[in-house]
Amino acid sequence: MAEREQTEAEYLASYNPRAFPPQSVTVDMVLLTIRDGALSVLLIERGGHPFKGYWALPGGFVGSDEGLDEAARRELAEETGLEEFPGHFEQLRTYGAPARDPRMRVFSVAYLGFMPNLPAPMAADDAAQARWWPIADLEVTDGDELTYDQLAFDHSAILLDGLDRARAKLEYSTLATSFVKSPFTISELRRVYEAVWGVKLHDANFRRKVLSTEGFVVPTGGRKSIGRGPGVQLYRPGEGKILFPPMLRPAWDESE
Repeated sequence: MAEREQTEAEYLASYNPRAFPPQSVTVDMVLLTIRDGALSVLLIERGGHPFKGYWALPGGFVGSDEGLDEAARRELAEETGLEEFPGHFEQLRTYGAPARDPRMRVFSVAYLGFMPNLPAPMAADDAAQARWWPIADLEVTDGDELTYDQLAFDHSAILLDGLDRARAKLEYSTLATSFVKSPFTISELRRVYEAVWGVKLHDANFRRKVLSTEGFVVPTGGRKSIGRGPGVQLYRPGEGKILFPPMLRPAWDESE
């Protein structure tokens, strides 16, 4: 007599997850803003082991009843105090090197977020402190400044990937307007590009490119007073999402 085929319900009832090594999932976030004209990332100082005393990206384990996006937004609210994040927020990529976490096999799904005027961070219970750290300081390779290789886990690689994604997005999308509060001037928008790309741009060339790109910005009709003159024109984000032609990063300082 042929053996009766096992039903899915029977299979699941007899399934033993302990037959496999334990694995967990975390979310980590590259949160960028511009503070005092400098591109800055939110970092936390870890208050416990592993990597106690190291700086790290904000994040945490995904709860058993949470989806990935839900966990990311919960961590985001805990670190920034913002229940809603009106800026740009997207999934970056997944990291799963076997030894990236010394505790166990941990996969991390990283997110990238940026917006203007993010508030002072709120250190969670497992953090010693939290602060906005200028990217330019992280790129110092000597002296007393923090360097990328001093970040916990593989967070230096995650941060570098996030920076590369943000810098590239400013080339082909209108997301630079997510870094500046509306209404804004063209000069304020230019300073966003300069802060994120780390270069100085030629004012007239930048203005021409922005105003000639359909759907990028829209004049509000208002003006911002500067000195005794009539003021400069104010703009708001347009309906466009993609820049064509793209706003390519220069390989040199255009202001020279």
